[in-house]
Amino acid sequence: MYRYLIILLSLVSLCVRGQVTVRLQAPAQTEVGNQIRVSYVVNTSDVDDFKVDKFQGFDELYGPSTSKQSNFQMVNGKTTSSSSLTFTYVLMATEEGTFKLPVASVRVGGNTYRSKAQSIEVLPASSQNTQGSQQGQQGRIHQPQQQSPVKASEELYITATASKTQIYEQEAVLLTYKLYTLVNIQQLAGEMPQLDGFHVQEIDSKAQMSLKYERVNGRNYGTTVWRQYVIFPQRSGKLTIPSISFEAQVEVHNASMDPFDVFFGGGSLTQLVKRTIKAPALEIDVKPLPQPKPANFNGAVGDYTLSGSLTPSDIKANDAATLRLVVSGYGNMKLMKAPKVDLPKDFEVYDPKVDDKTSYTAQGAKGNVVYDYIIVPRHGGDFAVQPVEFCYFDPQKGDYKTLHTDSFHVHVQKVQGVSSHAVVDREDLQVLDSDIHFIKMGKAGIRQSNSHFWGSMQCVVSYVTIFLIFSVLTLAFRRYAKQNANLAFQRNKKASKEAARRLKNAARLLKAGEAGPFYDEVSRALLGYAGDKLNLHMADLTRENVKQALTERGVDGELVDCYINVVNECEFARYAPGDPVANMEKIYKEASDALNRLNGAIKK
Repeated sequence: MYRYLIILLSLVSLCVRGQVTVRLQAPAQTEVGNQIRVSYVVNTSDVDDFKVDKFQGFDELYGPSTSKQSNFQMVNGKTTSSSSLTFTYVLMATEEGTFKLPVASVRVGGNTYRSKAQSIEVLPASSQNTQGSQQGQQGRIHQPQQQSPVKASEELYITATASKTQIYEQEAVLLTYKLYTLVNIQQLAGEMPQLDGFHVQEIDSKAQMSLKYERVNGRNYGTTVWRQYVIFPQRSGKLTIPSISFEAQVEVHNASMDPFDVFFGGGSLTQLVKRTIKAPALEIDVKPLPQPKPANFNGAVGDYTLSGSLTPSDIKANDAATLRLVVSGYGNMKLMKAPKVDLPKDFEVYDPKVDDKTSYTAQGAKGNVVYDYIIVPRHGGDFAVQPVEFCYFDPQKGDYKTLHTDSFHVHVQKVQGVSSHAVVDREDLQVLDSDIHFIKMGKAGIRQSNSHFWGSMQCVVSYVTIFLIFSVLTLAFRRYAKQNANLAFQRNKKASKEAARRLKNAARLLKAGEAGPFYDEVSRALLGYAGDKLNLHMADLTRENVKQALTERGVDGELVDCYINVVNECEFARYAPGDPVANMEKIYKEASDALNRLNGAIKK
């Protein structure tokens, strides 16, 4: 019995030993003359001894004070409890510098546990009046009153800085708005205006903003990065980022209030006042991309790598394979176009499925974008897919670079015994009209008939009618087979219907407020209609090729420009700031009007 009790106590001791922690809580910064609280928190109340060395650079005003906390919870009928013990010191900084807070040791169940080391930075005392207080990690840190006054414009202001002021088109620039304050701020509001000539994306900082001391002109300001934006210039020249106004509510001393009234609940020694502060304007010098641009340049600016794969490499005719291209790096990745692929003749390729795995950083969009092309070979054989090229502009080197994948080889097995009514192997379709049909062999049975139908006028009319019906059906069938074999005719025939279907899906996504899928569907409707109507290969479906093909078909130049502008607006609208619903409704109306006008203008 005693043996089991000893084993049980040992297990409990091991469990406690593995769970005991000593956590140090202290602000990261303070200044000379300020009072701070330093706490050592032990996650158990069964502490036998507590020791800590002397604090260097600080006077111990009070401590250690001990406080105990207990917590009880009941979940599904099971009760759990926890407790902690906190040892708190009140210190005052006596000299500037960086000091290492002493490590505390506690003794629990015969074992010794220690806290981790932590440093604190002590700044010189402010030489000006800072009539407020700033929030530290352990509570409010009250600053001593000084003699010299501080101007209101120096108590609270915001700076605007750009990571670069001389850049190329489409090169990422980090725009930072930083807050400096000597007073308590209760509220601060300000929004980035619409920037002419820039594509703007805010960096979403999930971390909670906290003030950090920074010494400026003899004062210890509380500073924090208020907002950060990544901006991409869309044209060359000197572009201006305008000044931004911020509305702030700050807490100031109420000089008219009697302290005795405050003591008896008659008011407050502080009051909230509104202040307007402005961040300065900035000017960015944007250089154009060098000319001439390579023919395979797709608008990518930054630093990238390219990889590719084709799976499977052994398939049957009319089965699908996936050509995957992965563009990795940083830059304007959300604005670049998909790489162009060069496939063998009679290979069909569909619009790539884009998987965007990027996030905005100080260098622009960073991560990788995956392009999955579905390709379908139509007849058997061994084929080689040429290496895919990806051309981008490197702003660090100031020149264009071209990346290449390896070439891809695929073996396509020919499908045997496929019905001639299906649109399959093109080689089979080319000899469809010369196929020889089998003739039934053997003797035909002859039967004597007493009917007068044979040789009569009704018999002749019946034969002629049957012959005419057979001829009409034969001609119709051959025409139908030729039309099915003519892929260009089929694409032209279904162009309007397919565009209407995609616009209907876009209208549904518009009502649901799904911006990304909406713009994808509208882009497919616009470019898909042009590709089907003009019989353009998907790999050649660019704005320049579409514009040239429409002009050659006799479409009015104003209508062509309108159609291309709608395509451009659709590509950039998803990343544009502003009201997304209004942008979606505008794009949908313009796309519908452009398709309707173009459908009637293209000459058959």
